[in-house]
Amino acid sequence: MGSELARFESVYRETYGQITAYAARRCHSPQDAADVVAETFAIAWRRMGEVPDGEQATLWLYGVARKVLANHYRVEVRRQALSVELDAEMADLYQAAPDSGVELTAIAQIFRALPDTDREVLSLVAWEGLDRQQIATVLGMSRNAVRIRLHRARRRFARALAEADVHFTSESRLAPAEGHL
Repeated sequence: MGSELARFESVYRETYGQITAYAARRCHSPQDAADVVAETFAIAWRRMGEVPDGEQATLWLYGVARKVLANHYRVEVRRQALSVELDAEMADLYQAAPDSGVELTAIAQIFRALPDTDREVLSLVAWEGLDRQQIATVLGMSRNAVRIRLHRARRRFARALAEADVHFTSESRLAPAEGHL
């Protein structure tokens, strides 16, 4: 284990810059590149016995990074397709009147602009119909932490809607069908 760890550390030090540059040039964001690099080296750690010596290690890691990138792109395309499908489904479900399409588009754009954590908790409430305790279980947090996160997410969403001059009535609110939070 000790020699395997030392070998991994050596490969990591020697190749990190090259693999990071490779991923950064191919990803749309630094966060995606960091994810690709992390996954590449996680695979290298798990398969350290297969990593060749010397310069071949760099080439092997390029191959791993290439496959990780392919998976990343595949997931991204699938996510975008599902997002488009969900947008259309939400418009069909919640569009009250023909003239409300503009507001629904604005609401969808504002929702997508929220931080990931806000979208996650609001989605669990509105789309999945989960209560605070269920959300706490899903997210691995306390019920009180969920209550605070949900309150802040709703406040940020409402503020963003107000800033965009999007108005809605209580009848048009996207809320779970059963129960109240």
